[in-house]
Amino acid sequence: MKNQQKHRYESPLVARNASPAMAGLFSQHHRILTWRRVWLALAEAQKQLGLPITNKQLTELRRGLEKIDLARAARYEQKTRHDVMAHLHAYGDVAPAARGILHMGATSCDITDNADLVILREALELIRDWLVNVIDALGKFARRYRDLPTLGLTHYQPAQLTTVGKRAATWCYDFVRDLEEVEARLAGLRFRGVRGATGTQASFLQLFDGSASKVDRLEKLVAGKMGFSACEPVTGQTYSRKVDAQIVNTLAHIAVSVHKFCNDIRLLAGAKEIEEPFETTQVGSSAMAYKRNPMRCERATGLARLVISLAASPMQTAAEQWLERSLDDSSNRRVAVAEAFLATDGMLMIVANVARGLVVYPKVIAARVAAELPFMATEAILMTATAAGGDRQALHERIRTHSHAAAREVKHHGRANDLLARIKSDPAFEAVDIDAVVQAGNFVGLAPRQVDRFIADVVTPIRRRYRKAIGKDASLRV
Repeated sequence: MKNQQKHRYESPLVARNASPAMAGLFSQHHRILTWRRVWLALAEAQKQLGLPITNKQLTELRRGLEKIDLARAARYEQKTRHDVMAHLHAYGDVAPAARGILHMGATSCDITDNADLVILREALELIRDWLVNVIDALGKFARRYRDLPTLGLTHYQPAQLTTVGKRAATWCYDFVRDLEEVEARLAGLRFRGVRGATGTQASFLQLFDGSASKVDRLEKLVAGKMGFSACEPVTGQTYSRKVDAQIVNTLAHIAVSVHKFCNDIRLLAGAKEIEEPFETTQVGSSAMAYKRNPMRCERATGLARLVISLAASPMQTAAEQWLERSLDDSSNRRVAVAEAFLATDGMLMIVANVARGLVVYPKVIAARVAAELPFMATEAILMTATAAGGDRQALHERIRTHSHAAAREVKHHGRANDLLARIKSDPAFEAVDIDAVVQAGNFVGLAPRQVDRFIADVVTPIRRRYRKAIGKDASLRV
């Protein structure tokens, strides 16, 4: 068997990316354990409401809960071609006294859909915790570099100055938006309920001799045992597959934030301003030994593209459901939903790792600022010279002439920007202390203050709310 495993495809999402916790949630063992928890909750609730179920039967179900034999279930499925029936038989084998009362009144989706909702909730909670750690790390980085001037780029062209911390705050706020959406999804996630084959609860109504109140109580009891305070108000055989579509689209929004952040780091690494962590024994290239490739951010952007592309599949599945349900959803959901979570988990772990270890090169940043700031500072120089008694229009023309001459030096000859030297040597500007005007900190506006307010008003409350989640291990396996 072990030798056979070596020759089987193993998903890189599990082998290289997702955390053990997330991979565990989507394992076959955890899925079946959750099915059994639903079966047990249903039996306990039915006994509470007077159905002929004994304490011995419930004891056997509890004792057999984790005695999961996947190989035995697989043999049953070969015969039945029905996975729920296969695992129902396998559970009955380890709780033989309870075999006859398992699954009373239920259809497969009373078990599988409710279990899926439990797993979706658990998975969203893991994603939420990763987002909190990313927000915390970027918040710390933004605070540290709140007032370090850097060249702001629009259209990837020099624009005005900002600060490294302000840029980091904008990255961070994208993830805050994602956290808010995940919180909303968790708050709105409801148990499917025990509804029977077409959602009418007819089978449960028959079990309780026509007592609608007992059917209502049954549903609330089972939902409560599985940790839900509310059920879907109405369903067919399944909960609406729009739930899956909404959740995976939430993950796709996270992927957009990851892609944006990691692309920016890759661009800044190319400019040698900011780099992701690079370990002492890490190899950047098999050929070019000097390379420091941004492999972590590159991997995260690749995973992000996968999640963005996966977002369409659950929407198509939801659109394709016929009347009370059709089974073409099952094979798709097993792949699309699980892989979206595994990939999102993996890329957020990478982002947390990168954000905690970002390396900043202030002198390189200052050199780029110095190369462009003279052009950006010309308006301030003009206003200062005018205030000192100069003719504004004449001064404007002189600055224009000097600026074009300096630009030619840079673009045609590859020389340093000598605009400030030209202006300093021009008698028309002798009343202006050029060096005092052209201080990078004078051109960042309210960026440091914006960072402070963002951390105080947005990041700090999140840290307080989720203080127990902060500090998750984000070390990468490969």
